[in-house]
Parts: sequence; C-alpha cells; structure tokens
Amino acid sequence: QVQLVESGGGSVQAEGSLRLACVVSGYRYSSKCMAWFRQVAGKEREGVAEVYTGDGSTQYADFVKGRFTLSQGTDKNTIYLEMNSLKHEDTAMYYCGVAKTCRGMSEKAFGYWGKGTQVTVTT
Repeated sequence: QVQLVESGGGSVQAEGSLRLACVVSGYRYSSKCMAWFRQVAGKEREGVAEVYTGDGSTQYADFVKGRFTLSQGTDKNTIYLEMNSLKHEDTAMYYCGVAKTCRGMSEKAFGYWGKGTQVTVTT
C-alpha cells in the first residue's frame, strides 16, 4: 500500500549537479521522517540525509555537508535532494525511505523503501 517513487538520477560529470525527487503515497502519517540513503552493489546502504516533515528539521551525513541540500515539497509527501559538486565516490543507487520518526539515519528505522534511482558521476 505504501509506495515511494524516486526520480532524477542519471549520469553527470564530476563537479556537476543533479536534483533527485521522492514522492510517498499511502503512508498513514502526515508528519514523518523521509530520508535519502545510497548503496553501491555489494556494500552496505548508508544514510545521506533525512528530514522530519513536522518541523523541517534535517540531518546530513558528514560526507555530503556543504554539497547536498534536502528540501521538502509543498506537501509533506515530497522531498528533494539537490546534489552539487558531485564526486566520483557519490556514484550509487539512491533510495528514498519513510518512517514515523527520525532516529539519526538508522537504516532500521525505515520500513518502506523505493526502488531507487541510479546516480553515476563520471571523471
């Protein structure tokens, strides 16, 4: 019933920019935690950024601070990730997740995930 759809991925040159979007539907809570995680094949999924839609509070991973910005849409079911100064090591599948509350970008907090959108940074 709960669905998340990511979009905006693609291939970009190093130092370039991309804007990802995620829309969640069918989730019972208006105020909720929505987050971006990323994963490289064969490696663990890692948190990128999250927002609590009740007040707009955000948290970022250290490796994206100053480069990525997570924002909320006009409603509480849409988030964006503005990615600037992209690096080769940012190459990954980017997933959107939703939870009732944020718990410091703990992967275990998120019971629902989208299918992901691929970001590839070329050199």
